[in-house]
Amino acid sequence: MRITRTTRLLAASVLGLTLAGAGLAGPAAADDDPAGTGGIDVSVNIQSTSTPGQLSMTVADNTGVSLEENGSDATARQFTGTLPTVTVTDTRTPEEIPAGEYWAVVGQASQFVATDDPAKTIGPEYLGWRPHLLSDSSTGAVSAGEPISSAISDGTGAPAVGLQGQELLASTANSADEIGTSQVNADLALRTPVDVAAGEYHSTITLSLFNQS
Repeated sequence: MRITRTTRLLAASVLGLTLAGAGLAGPAAADDDPAGTGGIDVSVNIQSTSTPGQLSMTVADNTGVSLEENGSDATARQFTGTLPTVTVTDTRTPEEIPAGEYWAVVGQASQFVATDDPAKTIGPEYLGWRPHLLSDSSTGAVSAGEPISSAISDGTGAPAVGLQGQELLASTANSADEIGTSQVNADLALRTPVDVAAGEYHSTITLSLFNQS
């Protein structure tokens, strides 16, 4: 598995040379130039240049996500929010994409740590998400990732594993159908034990674009 923010292909360019000649003045005797003077054809084949396409990911400008308590019950404290919009753009041509290649955006949350006491933590297994495909200009070859629940199940049947290397957005292996721009976000839900220690906690969600074959 390799992380590929952009895909670069080699492009060939031709550097043309200009040939300048200076004539000699004055008459030349016929017997001094028995073959006469001839022109020399100089040619160069200059190939057109083009910028290779790229596969890239961007995250909408944001100041972070503040989770607010919403939906707590007897089994868990629940805090919800929305992931900023993530955009994946593929401007490559089908010829630039190796056969069988596909890509995926994967999310990984770090441990929540309390600002007043680093010993107070909440593991990433308590953070779940539900991705939503907002737009897709490809031919339908891109789809949002599966919902993931906190280790304390939300009752929806989603895998209760938390945000530990889960897909947010993924393409298929049909290169011609992947080209375009796709946008996705996700509902975030932190479900903690009811006796979680009070405090302000911080975590980081790292999003990575993987290119695989």
